[in-house]
Amino acid sequence: MSEANFLLGQKVFQKIRRDIITGAYGKDEELKELLIAAEMGVSRTPVREALRQLEREGLVAIIPNKGTYVVGITAQDMKDIYEIRALLEGQYARQVAQKASPEQIEALEEVLYLAEYHIKKEHQKQVMELGSKFHEILYEAGSNRMVGRVLQNYYLYLEQVRRFLFTIPGKIEEVIGEHRQILEAVKKRDGKKAELAASRHIANVIKLIDSYGWENITGGQKDGEN
Repeated sequence: MSEANFLLGQKVFQKIRRDIITGAYGKDEELKELLIAAEMGVSRTPVREALRQLEREGLVAIIPNKGTYVVGITAQDMKDIYEIRALLEGQYARQVAQKASPEQIEALEEVLYLAEYHIKKEHQKQVMELGSKFHEILYEAGSNRMVGRVLQNYYLYLEQVRRFLFTIPGKIEEVIGEHRQILEAVKKRDGKKAELAASRHIANVIKLIDSYGWENITGGQKDGEN
């Protein structure tokens, strides 16, 4: 595959993956190569490669002589991802407190400043985007790039969780407040406090979703149901 086709395939992959994660495509919905190619103005080749990559990630199932169907992110997938984050995120925040550059700390500060401003203006979309940006910078700031990439990739899978959380009154302020606690510990280069703040942040989400039921994040659809 040429470099141009590879880059185009990555663009198609990112678009379809986001549509699956955000629920634009429903579980068991067929993804038709010709239709996607026409909608995106590309040939079938990058679409086919994107679908193969999505199959490797477990987001779609390619059934020979039949088609490609959405598997999506199940409630159990989301719960499993949070369990992984609970194990890794606190330890990674400790690294960030020790390794983050002044420029990265300044970028985190700016993101939170903007998020706090948009909370006051009740701009939910902007706050969600800034919350994602906070984690993106955080995952880049640690010393273990591989763990940072794993955490960033898993974070992308949790779009439905974030949307659900932000429908709960007061939760948006609470989340950004927890981000502030992580940042203050990082600014003080206090690895222990950064670890505790990040671990508490994840634990609070797990406890809250446990009380609502993980299946409610996927619209009441449990694993294995059509």
